[in-house]
Amino acid sequence: MSFEPQKINGKFKGKDIVSLDQFSPKDIDILFKLAKKMKVVAANGKPSQILDGKIVTLIFYEPSSRTFGSFGASVKQLGGQTVDILNPQVFSSVSKGETLEDTIRVFEAYSDAIVIRHPVAGTAKIAAEVAKFVPIINAGDGIGEHPTQTLLDLCTIQEKEGKLDNLTGVMVGDLLNGRTVHSLLKGLSLYKNNTVYLLSPKELKLSKQDFQNYSSQGVKLIEISKQEEMPKNADFWYWTRVQKERLQPKSLKNYENLKTRFIVTKDLIDKKAGKKTIIMHPLPRVGEIDPEIDSDPRAVYLSSQVRNGMYIRMALLSLVITGK
Repeated sequence: MSFEPQKINGKFKGKDIVSLDQFSPKDIDILFKLAKKMKVVAANGKPSQILDGKIVTLIFYEPSSRTFGSFGASVKQLGGQTVDILNPQVFSSVSKGETLEDTIRVFEAYSDAIVIRHPVAGTAKIAAEVAKFVPIINAGDGIGEHPTQTLLDLCTIQEKEGKLDNLTGVMVGDLLNGRTVHSLLKGLSLYKNNTVYLLSPKELKLSKQDFQNYSSQGVKLIEISKQEEMPKNADFWYWTRVQKERLQPKSLKNYENLKTRFIVTKDLIDKKAGKKTIIMHPLPRVGEIDPEIDSDPRAVYLSSQVRNGMYIRMALLSLVITGK
């Protein structure tokens, strides 16, 4: 029998956070309520003592700024400390041939939790199976999932829309390789009557298997091929970059054209966005959103979406390490 991470079932302490499949709406509600309290903690200007004496190891095999930075900031906001390992394949014993399994076993001896990012889908699950004493938190595994990003995305949507059901959304960009897209579709499937329009270059469409899987989980998916087909007044737009590092050779040759195929402009917003439509992006952006949109109050990618990342990760670390 293959390893499967435990369902949360209202109890976070000691559990690995690998996939949105572990969560129920009740679990997400618990997390969001605590995240609101963490917002107050962060605003106080001095660390809390929730993680006093605790150490969290951050092992990132892939580049990261927001996820790495917000996890580190979250631990420090709660009074804990971090062991930071960026590019272990270059700057650690991984460069000498150490296996992932041995790396995990070593660092669980030093810490109270491990946060891992890796370019290969499924690696976080392997790490969770290997670690016997501390919880593993998936900070993104290849084209697989990015559960903490989705939790902050759902938090942002709920904060702005007041609900997580009966939503109409538009997801745009690299839907084939975008782990944030894959995770968010799983998250939206936990709630009723959500419809998502999928817009991407044909080379980067959601795979048939993923399309079928997410559809079967309850999200109504509608594929469109041009911006003119976007619905008016959607609740949210979720724009993503074309993932150059994951493109197949044939698509890589066409990268410059692919990355600017769909762009958020003032003209598009005027034609398609409603007064309450929120514009989201997991970042980094590489030209998909015109910078003049940044000042639009509907653009949340550099404001509440980013800030919610720290509050959600603070809450999750507190729950997983201390149970409260």
